[in-house]
Parts: sequence; C-alpha cells; structure tokens
Amino acid sequence: MNKKRIGQVNGISGNMVRVKFDTFAVQNEVAYIISGSERLKSEVIRIRGDIAEVQVFENTSGIKVGLEVEFSGELLSVELGPGLLGQIFDGLQNPLPELAQQCGYFLKRGVYITALPEEKKWDFTPLAKKGDRLRCGDKLGFVPEKIFKHYILVPFHLEGAWEVVELAKAGQYTLNEPIAKIKDNDGKAHECFMKQVWPVRFPIRAYAEKLKPFEPLITKMRLIDSLFPVARGGTYCVPGPFGAGKTVLQQLTSRHAEVDVVIIAACGERAGEVVETLRTFPELIDPRTNQHLIDRTVIICNTSSMPVAARESSVYTAVTIAEYYRQMGLNVLLLADSTSRWCQAMREVSGRLEEIPGEEAFPAYLESRIASFYERAGAVRLRDGSIGSVTIGGAVSPAGGNFEEPVTQATLKVVGAFHGLSRERSDARKYPAIDPLISWSKYKSFIKDEVLKVGHQALHKSNEVAQMMKVVGEEGTSLKDYIDYLKGEFFDFVYLQQNAFDEVDEATSKERQEYIFEFIYQKILCQDFDFADKDQGLHFFLKLRQLFRSWNSLEWQKEDFKAQEKEISQEITQKIKKVQEYQ
Repeated sequence: MNKKRIGQVNGISGNMVRVKFDTFAVQNEVAYIISGSERLKSEVIRIRGDIAEVQVFENTSGIKVGLEVEFSGELLSVELGPGLLGQIFDGLQNPLPELAQQCGYFLKRGVYITALPEEKKWDFTPLAKKGDRLRCGDKLGFVPEKIFKHYILVPFHLEGAWEVVELAKAGQYTLNEPIAKIKDNDGKAHECFMKQVWPVRFPIRAYAEKLKPFEPLITKMRLIDSLFPVARGGTYCVPGPFGAGKTVLQQLTSRHAEVDVVIIAACGERAGEVVETLRTFPELIDPRTNQHLIDRTVIICNTSSMPVAARESSVYTAVTIAEYYRQMGLNVLLLADSTSRWCQAMREVSGRLEEIPGEEAFPAYLESRIASFYERAGAVRLRDGSIGSVTIGGAVSPAGGNFEEPVTQATLKVVGAFHGLSRERSDARKYPAIDPLISWSKYKSFIKDEVLKVGHQALHKSNEVAQMMKVVGEEGTSLKDYIDYLKGEFFDFVYLQQNAFDEVDEATSKERQEYIFEFIYQKILCQDFDFADKDQGLHFFLKLRQLFRSWNSLEWQKEDFKAQEKEISQEITQKIKKVQEYQ
C-alpha cells in the first residue's frame, strides 16, 4: 500500500494556497487541505521546487499555515455512467439536490457526494460476446436510461486490443458490480464496471476519426438557422450586454435544437438566472419526445456567488460529460453561460500566482485556454461506424457590451459562428436580439446562396437608408430608397423576429423556414414596387406585416395556413395591379 504523501500549508492568498512537501507532487492532481473535521478539495496548478500552489474549490476562511495537506495521486476527474441524465451537479460533480437534502439550504464546505446512484440496480443487456477483441470506447452492453440506450463502454484509458474473458448475463446490477473481465495480449486482466472515471482536462479520444462539421444543426430559430447557421459538431458564441437575452435564447435553443442530449454549464452566472433555469427545466415538456426536457439534460450549476476556482472545473466537467454521451453515437449540445465569468476566474487565479498579466489583466494564455475548450467540440465517427457530435455554444458577457474586450476577441478567433446580441435591438423589443449586421457564420446554410445573399443585402440597404434618414429626414429620401428601407424592415419584422410566447412561432422547422424565406424572396425582396408615394408604400407594408405575423402563428400546412397564404398573395397581386394601372 502506497504511503500517503503529506504536505503543509505554507501560505494563503484568497483561494490560492501554497503547500510545502517533502516527497513529490503531480501537476493537476487533487489535494485535500485538512482543517479540523473538514477536507477541502483543491487542485495543484503549479509546482516550484518543493512548493505546490493549489487552487481551493471551497471558501478558504479558517485555513492556517501549518495545516496538513494530503495529496491524493488522482487527477481532477468525473464519474461517467448511467444516472447522469436529469441531474443537477455543481462544478465538482456533487449532485446538488442530494447535497441540499444532507446539508440544508446553506451548503457546507468539505462535503462531497458520489455523483452516480451506487445502490440503484440497472437492467444490463450484453452486446459483446466472450472471445471478442475490443478497444477503448467499444460497447460491452447497454442499460436503459430515461429515453436512451446508455451503452456501457470499454474504459477509455485502456490502450490496444483487449479480449473479453467474462461477460455478465442479462440482469440487474449496481454500478459497483463488475459486468465484464477483459485481458490484453500479455494476459493482464481488467474488470469493467458500468461506471468509469475520467480526468476532466483531457479530451476523450476513443473514436476512429474526427470529422469536419458539415451537417447543419437545426435550432428552429429562423435568424440563426437561415442567416447565421451552426453546424452539428461546430462551435458558436453569443456575446452581448447584460439583459440582452442570452439566457432566454439558450433556453429556447436547448428546448428546440435537434440534438439528443443537452448539457448546460452555468459557469459563474448570476444566481437569479440559474434558479430560473433550475425551476423551469423540470417543468418544461420536450416537444420532440413529449416528456420532461430534464430527462435528456444535465445541468452543471456554478453561480457567481460560489468559489471562483470551481467555475473553471464546471466548464471541464460539462464538456467531459458531453464527450461521454458523444461516444454512444448521440448528438450533444453544450451551452456554457457565461464563459466571461470562467475567464474572470482564470484572471483571478493568474493574479494570485503573480503571473505577468496580458491585456486587461487577463493571463497571457487566455486565448490558448479558450481555444482548447472549443476544440473539444466536433463530430466523430466511432469504430462501429456510427457518428456522434458535441456542439459547443458559449455565451459571453463583455462589460458594457464592448465586443473589443479580450474574452470576446479571443473567442471569435476559434468559433465557427458569431451571434452578436445588440442592446439597441433588445431595447426595441426585437427578439432574438441577434444583430444581423454584425453577426456571421462560416457554416453553410440550407437556404440557397442566391436567396440568402438577397436577404442580407436587403437588411444592409435598409440600415443604410435608415441612417441616412436620421440626417436628412424622410422628406429628403427618394421613393426608391424609402421602399428599400421598408423591404428590409419588413423582412426583419416578419422573419428574423420570433415570439417566444407563441407555441407555433417560437420554433420554426427547416421546411417551413425554406418555404417562407423563398416566399418573401420572390414576392417581396425581388419585387420592383413603384408606389404613388411613400404613404402608399408604408400603409401597404404595415398591412402586410400584420398578415404575416398572423401567418407565423398558424400551424404549418394546415387549412388556415394555406388560406392565410392565399390572402397575402392576393394582397400583393392586387397592389401590383394597382401600381400597373397607375403607371
């Protein structure tokens, strides 16, 4: 049995503690500071000679120089197995409902609970056979978890091919009962359980090939899917000022996006917003399955009032769980809210370490840390030929809505799509408040290129005319320019904006988006209107707006939908005839 490695507290600076040791310490290993009956969890983040600097995931009040520190020899890790779905964890993967039940409303520090239910029995069905040669990530069997088959996989840390020596029969087993025994070419045996442990800072790479994201991820938000799409397995960011609608947009995306599993990492968000998420999700009905949305969701909760160091761990805990479900051939969406708070935690830790600061006192390695997080997204082909994916969307909260600050700029360098929220649009009650004039995407939309180009041009032309009218007034604007302005405003109002309180309009299918966009393109954007005067044009577009807004609330391809379409078409046709008669 290995002798315990013990160090002593040598200095304290906030959540950063210096530990003197006599033996050795390992980078990123977990250490416990022993304060009376409490064991405070921490992580080694820098070693200099015989001094290890550890960041403590708890409140450090009461810690004194000379206290013992026990090095565990284990890296900061998470438990992976059945029972994750529907759970609410903190950044260290403690299940918060159980923690609250044990400690009351005010959580005690130094209390850690196993993440997965150890006593629960799961119905195991074997898939492999005795004598099969498997590699890490291959399927041994499965158990039912909520609405999915949760595959039990060969542990990810095993290298090379392993032969199945024993495999449990179909039946009920707990997570701590072995369900298989495998051996390598040297005859070394290894027992497999339904759960395994994986260090959070290392990506899971138990797949055959990593693919370039190519298939669009349908979020059912028209502004995103049509104009600034996200690819399945891609990355995107949603920066915006406070109160611009980041959290609501992420909740709508998590509910309607065409993915199997949603991981929400509340890494330093304000407690009020997190509480809203925790209250809302268990009650929401998933439109895809007609069951509770929480059944395919995992929430990692780390509010801004929790210890700073735990924010960083919550991000890595979330992405590791996302990669785990990807290994089962599922499509996973990870929403991090907000990465700014995570980066602020990094800045605070860097300051405690007395590192040379970069721009705005953020650490010099800020860009590489952000890049390494987003790089864990991607679509992969597994060894059995199935494809899984992790799509990462990060909310960014720049101070004052300034997109030039370091976190936003570092994020823009690595993501595939930028959905910039605008204070001006949110104040004008235009939701989602994504500004189409500054946003962009590197991914291909399902809307035809020539149609999409005309849509973008209409928005930009309308904005140009609007800015000009602020100077010269409506009277100084030509009729042609004024009609271009009305076209862009109409397109923005009826297509880019969605009513989250309307059951139909809050989510639009791909087929409906293609149909409506093509309709607007042919009937409005490409139509050469020539009204008698500006008032005639204004009244025409205002009436058309109301007809379209009602159309958006009607169910796709039902009788009333077709009737409304016919009325809109007649209104446009009559107006064109009147214009021709007038000419």
